[in-house]
Amino acid sequence: MISAVFRAGWMNLRRDRAALMLSFVVPVVFFSIFAGIFGAQRSHTPKTKVVIADQDRTQQSRDLIAALRAESALNLITEPVFSAQSAEAYVREGNAPVALIIPKGFGARGFQFGQASQGPAFQLLADSSDPIAPEVVSGLLQKTIFTSMPASMMTAGVDALDRFGGNFSAEQKASLQKNIESFRTQPRRAGSGGGDIIRIETHDLLGEKKKNPVVALYAAGIGVMFLLFTASNGGGSLLEENESGTLDRILTTRVSLTTLLVGKLLYLWALGMMQLIVMFIWGALVFHLELIQHLPGFLIMASATALATSAFGLLLASFAKTRQQLGAISTLAVLSISALGGSMFPRFLMPESIQKMGLILFNSWALDGLTDVFWREAPLTTLALPVLVLLAWAIAFFAIARQMTKRWVTA
Repeated sequence: MISAVFRAGWMNLRRDRAALMLSFVVPVVFFSIFAGIFGAQRSHTPKTKVVIADQDRTQQSRDLIAALRAESALNLITEPVFSAQSAEAYVREGNAPVALIIPKGFGARGFQFGQASQGPAFQLLADSSDPIAPEVVSGLLQKTIFTSMPASMMTAGVDALDRFGGNFSAEQKASLQKNIESFRTQPRRAGSGGGDIIRIETHDLLGEKKKNPVVALYAAGIGVMFLLFTASNGGGSLLEENESGTLDRILTTRVSLTTLLVGKLLYLWALGMMQLIVMFIWGALVFHLELIQHLPGFLIMASATALATSAFGLLLASFAKTRQQLGAISTLAVLSISALGGSMFPRFLMPESIQKMGLILFNSWALDGLTDVFWREAPLTTLALPVLVLLAWAIAFFAIARQMTKRWVTA
């Protein structure tokens, strides 16, 4: 009897394609996606993009930039020549997570041994949506100066000794400088040291004035993902109507299939808009999400996002034959594109190849647009591109769904 129950359960699973897919296909797909993301990160350290604004423009600052460029974990951007203002704008626009401002006087004053707080301060202008980047740059800056610029370190030590230990004669200074130049040409070896030898001031450009900075990023990611689930589930009403014969009765009236699909699309769009509005109002009331001051941008992106996800729900329904198939297909599709598009894992932490791949997916454009609204506080004109991309996807999804649903029309 036990074996009979076992065989019956296995036969039922084989007949239920939806359950079979959820049991075997979905785990394999998800494993492949996250293995690709984290496996690529393990095989090589992702480079941190950093903008350099050299306000000192001395040989010492150029040596520092050259030493930083040799760091495998950094991707330095020095062209075009950046000022502090243009570097800040570059970070605010989301082109890089951090900018390094080399202060004027760095070459002249060098390092203040035991007095790091009195030396020229390096400025890190950071986008705290990537909290790792400023820490990486700060640590590598300290390490690079200590290990890759020994001649400058020696010069700083000689200057300190000259100031606090008595004045050197011209002959002594010339001899010391000759020895330093000789040391500069010797092969460099990595050393070790403790404590900060320079002063670094980090400024959070985008999050420091927000009451709850990370909630805007979470709201965008979670909101778009659940819009996809809602749309795919709502599109299943077409399958129920087809299975029950209701669809045939509707099509015998003056309602055409195109009219029916447009009506379904508008319903799903309105449902998606209500879902986003309720979620973001809740975020504003409970988690201090700054909704009122960003209301125009939110409504623009919410409208375009809800339209694209609604059309995507119709597309999934048009490919399925039963409600059970739709459940399996939608679970696989929604979770996969949510993982690759950035809802589950920030795209800036993914390998560069996967980041570019994510731009193929429509939900990544929705996330970028909402991030521009709530995080970067960009002007409304910057939303034109993500809105156009979402509208194009919505039209394509609807056109394909209309073509696929022709099979439901009886002759």
